[in-house]
Amino acid sequence: MSAALPGWAELWRVFGRIGLLSFGGPAAQIALMHRELVDQRDWLSEKDYLSALSFCMLLPGPEAMQLATYAGWRLKGVSGGLLAGLLFVLPGAAVILALTLIYAYLGDVPLVQALFLGVQAAVVAIVIEALLRVSRRALTGPLEWVIAGAAFLAIFAFGVPFPGIIAVAALVGAAMGPARTGTAEAEVAHEDATLGATLQTVLIWGALWLGPLAVLWAIEGGILTEIGLFFAKLAVVTFGGAYAVLAYMTQEVVQSYGWLTTEEMVDGLGMAETTPGPLILVTQFVGMLAAF
Repeated sequence: MSAALPGWAELWRVFGRIGLLSFGGPAAQIALMHRELVDQRDWLSEKDYLSALSFCMLLPGPEAMQLATYAGWRLKGVSGGLLAGLLFVLPGAAVILALTLIYAYLGDVPLVQALFLGVQAAVVAIVIEALLRVSRRALTGPLEWVIAGAAFLAIFAFGVPFPGIIAVAALVGAAMGPARTGTAEAEVAHEDATLGATLQTVLIWGALWLGPLAVLWAIEGGILTEIGLFFAKLAVVTFGGAYAVLAYMTQEVVQSYGWLTTEEMVDGLGMAETTPGPLILVTQFVGMLAAF
């Protein structure tokens, strides 16, 4: 990073704008952050940005939000990471909140139904376009095509649980990876971390993640706890970005839990596609309708 580090006011302004303008799904959001953080301000180098993107794509969860959090952390530490991540997701969450309330109260009104019918038609085209874009990037050889085809058949034809498909794909990748990539090691910048500091980080953030769920379980133990447990599980199996987990989430909330219909899931996806923030905000729509 050759440019001077930003102040807090500038960090608020830049990541606030990214959060408000982050339409179009992960690809558009990643391109927006690259323009803002690498091209225009030189806050991150090209190498750091692409290395962080590659790492985020290996983790469960929305890669664009994780990338924003990483960028904030590189610039201002943990506080900067929290600020950047929250500014990336909160504008879209506020819009989804308002739209879901409108949908829940007025979804049976003919005009509202007609509006969401148009959204459903548009989202089909958006998902197909995203599928083609992701496939060109991810399916680079015969093995990748075989894995993708087998995964499609497993989840749609045989109803195999999504985590099982991910586990098998990971084993195949681990077995074939060394032969396909060779033994050369990539040069990766890293910082030394002690075991104690790592355990402390895991305990603190693990408690912030699961602590409220434990309290909810103790005092409510009903539909809210069931929703919390489902999305806690979802958080650790959402490899491959939002599009990769949509099939699994739809399978569970429609078929297994019966919280939503397939049409409602498509409506929720349409909301998330046409509002700022990560596509995975469709989970907010699902949770609100499930317990409405």
